Amino acid sequence: MSALIGQDMTGGYGTGADILHGCTIGVEAGQIAVIVGPNGAGKSTAMKAVFGMLHLREGTVTINGKDITGLSPQARVREGMAFVPQTNNVFTSMSVEENLEMGAFIRDDDISRTMSQVFELFPVLKEKRRQPAGQLSGGQRQQVAVGRALMTKPQILMLDEPTAGVSPIVMNELFDRVIEIARTGIAILMVEQNAKHALAIADKGYVLVQGRNRYTDTGEALLADPEVRRAFLGG
Repeated sequence: MSALIGQDMTGGYGTGADILHGCTIGVEAGQIAVIVGPNGAGKSTAMKAVFGMLHLREGTVTINGKDITGLSPQARVREGMAFVPQTNNVFTSMSVEENLEMGAFIRDDDISRTMSQVFELFPVLKEKRRQPAGQLSGGQRQQVAVGRALMTKPQILMLDEPTAGVSPIVMNELFDRVIEIARTGIAILMVEQNAKHALAIADKGYVLVQGRNRYTDTGEALLADPEVRRAFLGG
């Protein structure tokens, strides 16, 4: 059973036209699912839909078999979901440590063990724990954002374009950390423009076009599919 599944989702923002048209995405515990496709395909919209950030006219969202379609994003966090947006994802005037503490707002237990785990995953954050997040590099800010999401002890971690604007070296480092996180049993759903690199680490891949599923398969199979390669991966 999928840890998270958005099934046959149709909807958009406000009273505007639908962006998603019967779109289905999901991810299982301990696996990485990647959403790729051309600009305007509805990738980020699909992720925001499963997090409750836009209205669905049709379709359902379930977590571990429980229907959460009617829940707010805040309520979904309490159900075990964590979402890292592409931009404006850190409190720039707060220190790294304060950012991480903010991530634990739903918890009333001891967060020190989780904080230590985040510092093990991202050693540079421990080194810069007293430094304002606004002074960090783009890649380090992304680490703060992911670390803050992990402070909720989520079952499902959703990442919207986590490597946007970072160097290839930093991208590879972030993907390595994503693999490590998945190995702990957390389900990871990720939107990525770097389709080849993302599919290379994906257990499952979704290629969206105009808000619809065009291809769904393992990351390995999608990379090997000549039609997918020609149309979406540059040959």
